[in-house]
Amino acid sequence: MSTFNMSQLPSYIDHTLLKADANAQGVRKLCEEAMQYGFYSVCVNGTWVPYCQDVLKGSQVKISVVCGFPLGANDSGVKAYEAAKAAEQGASEIDMVLQVGRLMAGEHNAVREDIRAVVEAVKGQAIVKVIFETGQLNDEQKIAACRLSEEAGAHYVKTSTGFGPGGATVEDIRLMRANVAAATGVKASGGIRDLETALRMIEAGATRLGTSSGVALVSGTTGTSSY
Repeated sequence: MSTFNMSQLPSYIDHTLLKADANAQGVRKLCEEAMQYGFYSVCVNGTWVPYCQDVLKGSQVKISVVCGFPLGANDSGVKAYEAAKAAEQGASEIDMVLQVGRLMAGEHNAVREDIRAVVEAVKGQAIVKVIFETGQLNDEQKIAACRLSEEAGAHYVKTSTGFGPGGATVEDIRLMRANVAAATGVKASGGIRDLETALRMIEAGATRLGTSSGVALVSGTTGTSSY
């Protein structure tokens, strides 16, 4: 990818730790690495927002928080509360999982309103990225998810949780980029563990990368986590 300025790569990365056994030591390391390498944000579960806020104080690193994670099957009111609480505590980005089963069943109104509930809950405080879980969807469903996300006011569309089947693919990034407005971001997440894969995603149209291998990407090595 000859036109890409490698110095920009850290600003694409949401440095991610979403494992159930994450502890304060691991989250601190995540934050310290994000500050050291200049990553755009750390992406964590909601319980860690106040801790990240403290560790990142004075830095430019933002806090991204997952919502309705990883299944997307929470009640919309619960998702809205979860997002609002995270924003109140210092998160500036919410990565929510849409209602995958309802999308697959063609219940588009329900999916749209579920996303809208989260968008409205954090309006003026945080942006919203909508996770599709692309490994479970066909192309028609992915295109519908793009349309519904934009209709609901979301700011980004995103491939995967990293916990479902499959992860980000170049084909999905191209499809999503082609089916959202230029102002809507596209986040590739799930299985991005090396620089070559990261650059292919950016070339295909990704404007953000969710990965637990951020340090490996900027150092030219290979990470080990699935996210």
